[in-house]
Order: sequence, then structure tokens, then C-alpha cells
Amino acid sequence: MINRKIMFISPFQVETVEEEFAVKPLGDHEVLVKLIYSLISPGTEMAMLSGKEDWAKLPLCPGYSSVSRIVECGKGVQDFQAGDVVFHYGNHCEYQVVEAKDVFIRVPDKLDLKWVPFTRMATVAFTSIRVSEIELGDKVSVTGLGLVGNLAAQLARLQGATVIGMDLSKERLRTARQCGVDYTLDSGEGSLQEQIMTLTNGKGVSSHIEATGISKVGVDSLQYIGSQGEIIFLGSPRGEYNTDITDVLNYCHLYNRGCITFKGAHEWRYPTEPNQFVKHSLVRNSGIVFDLMQQQKLQIEPLISHVIKPEQASEAYEGLRTNKDQYNGVLFDWS
Repeated sequence: MINRKIMFISPFQVETVEEEFAVKPLGDHEVLVKLIYSLISPGTEMAMLSGKEDWAKLPLCPGYSSVSRIVECGKGVQDFQAGDVVFHYGNHCEYQVVEAKDVFIRVPDKLDLKWVPFTRMATVAFTSIRVSEIELGDKVSVTGLGLVGNLAAQLARLQGATVIGMDLSKERLRTARQCGVDYTLDSGEGSLQEQIMTLTNGKGVSSHIEATGISKVGVDSLQYIGSQGEIIFLGSPRGEYNTDITDVLNYCHLYNRGCITFKGAHEWRYPTEPNQFVKHSLVRNSGIVFDLMQQQKLQIEPLISHVIKPEQASEAYEGLRTNKDQYNGVLFDWS
């Protein structure tokens, strides 16, 4: 059969290619799947496309999160069968052979399949809530309202917090309001510290989630975190940034600077599958996200900016690079 896939050929060069795909006999625990939708992860995939990530050598076929239909199962696969629709961490490749383990989950009936690939973005965001001290009645701020930051803001609200979201993009601020974020601030207008102190009656936020991955944004956020608060690094820091590290550390060390706790929230701090020694896992979080979507408690539809064919991949990645206001949640439709 002919297999379509998206390739990063060289820095910022994207092509959709077709090649012959001959299915070899499946291993006992392997399945052959056909993509229905796959989602671009703007932060991770644009970093890969830059050619500057040591772990992502070009050329390669990228991909992050998919919903697919099973075509065939290996003889040892017992929990799935041909025709099942599954969520998995797949590439932008129409036909794939993957193992039926880890995050490979049957999709609940009646769940909008366009929403399903956003499950991974939500579980990435989930980590910031899992490591936090966020409780009912807290004031929480989020810098960066792309897919992950928006979902983190929504999850913080579900935790019982009043949430202040910040971004330079008016379109992302508008989307955040659609998704129920309580307050939105334009990062380029006025003093964020003054505005947040006004919204928190001079106390500052008790938790701040940094979702941009821009080191300077994280450092600048320290000034509006309240006493004994926390900053949670959700976005992966990228790029060099020079500053006075002693001043930064004093926000953590000195009582009169807040005694702020610094926390990392990388998704892989939790195991993929549940076990008896840990409460949280990526599989458990994914199931919770499915429930929240079904109950309309997690808003996904406003995050979808484009549903396009794989043949438009070059256009999609160029849009994500140069027109972030309009390109945010980009799905490839493989039908």
C-alpha cells in the first residue's frame, strides 16, 4: 500500500512524502494502525524543525499525539481488535506498526475524535497541577497560553483556583477567555506585577505556572509570586539567558524575597503505566482527560485553529513559525 508521512528534511524544510509500505508479519504484541487525526505539538516540533535539538537529528518523521484505527493485531494482543479506535503517541505517518502497551488506550464511544490527540497536551499540562500545592481558593498565574499553557490554566481552575493567564497574543488571550480563564493580561501592556498585585489584593499569586519555556519570562515572574509561593516550570527552557543567578536564588532562599519554591513539571517524571507504588501515571491522567472532555469540563474546541490535509504540512509549520496568532491547534486529517 502507499503510505503518506510528513518529513522534516532539513531546518525549516517540510515535505509530505509517499512511499510503498509493505507490512511484515506483526510481532506478538504489535498492531498495525491507520491514522485518523494527528496533532502538531508547536513547542516540541518547532524546536525539532530548527535542527538545533541534539536528540532530534534531521531528517526525521515527527509526531506527538494521534488517534488511529487498528487495522490488524499481532496474535498476542488480547485487549484490542481490528476496528478499535485508539489514542497513542504516534508520528505523522498514515500507517504505523506500534506496540499495544504504555499509552495505547481505547477511545471512549461518542468522544469527538478531533479532541482525542489533545489528550497528550493535557497530560503534559497535568504535570504542573500534580506537582503543585494549588488548592481551592488560591490565585494562580500562567505565562504562555498556547495549547499546554491554556490547558494548564483550565486544569488549575478545575483544582479550585482563580486563574490569571498572560500572553503577548491577543488571539490566545481571547481563546483563554473562551475556555473560562478568569483574568487575561496582555504581557506587552503595562506592568504585570502591578496588575497582578491589584488582582490579588497585594499578596501575589500562590502558584505560578511558566509555560513559555523562555527563561527570562520565568525570572521576571518571580516578582509577583507571593510569600512561600511556588513557580512551576512547565515549558522546557530553551535558549541561552544571562542574568544574576544570586538574585534569582535569593527569591528561593530569603524570607523577605518570598521563600519561593522552584519546581519542575516535565511530563516524564511519572511512569507511563499504573503500578502499585505510584498514584499517578500517563495512562491514568489520559483516562481522566477523556472523562473531563466527555463532561465538557475541559474545553478543547476553541483550541483547534486548523484541520488540514497532510499535503498542507509545509504551510502548517510555516504558519506556526511566523503567524502564531492564527496557528495554534493544528490537526492533520488523514481520511
